Amino acid sequence: MKRKFSSLFNPIKLGNVILKNRIISAPMTFPALTADGCLTPEAIAFYELRAKGGAGAVTVSELIVHSATGKYYPVQVLMDAPNAKDSLAAAARAVKRHGAIASMELSHGGKYSLTDKSRIPVSYGPSDDFIDGVLVAREMPKELINEIVEAYGKAALLCKSAGFEMLLIHAGHGWLMQQFLSPLTNKRTDEYGGSFENRARLALKIIDKVRSVVGQEFPLEVRISAEEYLEGGYTIEEAVKFAKLLESRIDLLQVSTGAHEGSFDRTHPSMFMERGVNVHYAEEIKKNISIPVAAIGALNEPQMMDDIISSGRADVVVMGRALLADPYLPRKAFMNRDEEIVRCCRCFTCMAERMTTGLRICSLNPVIGSEYESAFVSAAVKPKKVLVAGGGPGGIQAAITASERGHNVILCEKTGELGGALKGVRGISFKEDLYRYIATKALLMEKAGVEVKLNTEVTPGFADSINPDVLIIAVGAEPVIPSIPGIDASNVIIANNLPDNYDKVGNKVVILGGGLAGCETGLQLSIMGKDVTVVEMRDDVCLDANPRHRPLILEQLKKHVTCITNMRGLSITDQGMLCADHNGAEVCLNADTFICAAGQQSLRKVVEELYNSAPEIIEIGDCVKPGCVTDAVFRGYYAGLDIN
Repeated sequence: MKRKFSSLFNPIKLGNVILKNRIISAPMTFPALTADGCLTPEAIAFYELRAKGGAGAVTVSELIVHSATGKYYPVQVLMDAPNAKDSLAAAARAVKRHGAIASMELSHGGKYSLTDKSRIPVSYGPSDDFIDGVLVAREMPKELINEIVEAYGKAALLCKSAGFEMLLIHAGHGWLMQQFLSPLTNKRTDEYGGSFENRARLALKIIDKVRSVVGQEFPLEVRISAEEYLEGGYTIEEAVKFAKLLESRIDLLQVSTGAHEGSFDRTHPSMFMERGVNVHYAEEIKKNISIPVAAIGALNEPQMMDDIISSGRADVVVMGRALLADPYLPRKAFMNRDEEIVRCCRCFTCMAERMTTGLRICSLNPVIGSEYESAFVSAAVKPKKVLVAGGGPGGIQAAITASERGHNVILCEKTGELGGALKGVRGISFKEDLYRYIATKALLMEKAGVEVKLNTEVTPGFADSINPDVLIIAVGAEPVIPSIPGIDASNVIIANNLPDNYDKVGNKVVILGGGLAGCETGLQLSIMGKDVTVVEMRDDVCLDANPRHRPLILEQLKKHVTCITNMRGLSITDQGMLCADHNGAEVCLNADTFICAAGQQSLRKVVEELYNSAPEIIEIGDCVKPGCVTDAVFRGYYAGLDIN
């Protein structure tokens, strides 16, 4: 057969190993580790899934080489953990048994490390560091520098002896080596500070030490940041100089970008940026060195990645979030089944969840975080007839999971289109990947053998005619419409209906409701050239957005949309919307079009009418409680598993 993406799947030799394709799974951390810093079976399964999915190499993250001074999360994989080698060996074997190269990331947090304050009062970085006059990091003495260099060597030898076939040394993203390289953070006056050559000295000593213990043929990668985006930091020009120093020492250079502070969305490009936005950095550095270069940052599309490689802009692509949304992206692309790939929508749920519950999950892939237990999912012992009421993300996922387990599944959607609440994001340019999710899952549902009936409402009578063993109710929610005069006027559009009414929106728009839906709608309308004002009765907007996405959308709103808080709508007329603040002071906001985005309410009446329509009833999604796609997909997946 002819491969659609022949460049992407052209093997590449690095040192003494051959990657079967040009795809490397980025070193994403998994939080469920032992207290003393060993990989758990759950963590190993997390990395193994990307190997099953077809990545050429899978990088385990991250081994802290010096636990006393290097940890930057409360729990990380530690070189000197009591059973470090055992757990590392298990991870390496799990990755290699699927034909992927097992790689390990070596790292040290430098001044951002979380030290044991009873033994080491402050962290160590290149120089003394103060915040508001308080010493927060101390200049690393030469004795400790030498100890850490030796620790990198010991960690490398440990990984090699545990079965890892490649190592990634992290010299970017604001961690220790970048702190020494940066003129902003390195104020030393000895041989490790001042000139560029001196600032690069620590990184070169570490790399040389690692090379000396693993041998010349063992492949080494280094990840660097091409820019710091900080006043006084280094830029691409010095990154090129650094790359030239690394060229003779390593086998592959990963080119990322950003520092630890102030550039989160540059290092992890958001939905408001173009895909492949950082590839030009890899391209620039590749012009100046002869070894292979890897590009990273919001890479999701096989065709784009194939073009990057075939055009010579980079030799390898590295993916993180994309392989959470669909770990099987490489296999699907290799087999010319790219239409089945679930694209990452860059919602940052995977990172935000670590800030809230501490877990690693994905909004579109319910298996993430449960890889170990998912390996034990069994087929149905006795296939049942399953009826799913509702074609939103939860209902679709429930139907797929139940059908894949061997049940006979019929999904009914009362409208003529699948998608449920996700239909509301159609036309929002920065959410194209999320809207595309509907078509992808519809295709996967078809391949799973689900019978789909559109324009079919599940009523008690219809359910009786089907006579299902199990009824999964996923009928969703309906918009909350405030009881204010004029809300039903012709110049008012309910946010759910906006995708079919963009042509009716005037130049000046007022949106009633400053939750995530209202704000994203406002941002899209501003992109379309509209003058948009969002009115929110609470004291801030986007309070329902996750903590990683919220700062980014607030930044966009600040540039493009007027947001008024602590204000409620009283009435709507042809002239405007009358509003009042918490003190009762009234103001009239003039507009051509008003959009109601006041939230959603569960269709409980519909649910209750169906309670006696099957022996087993399962409720999922917004009809239980209005939420987000993450909750609907997660609950839908487990609804499909719960049918025995």
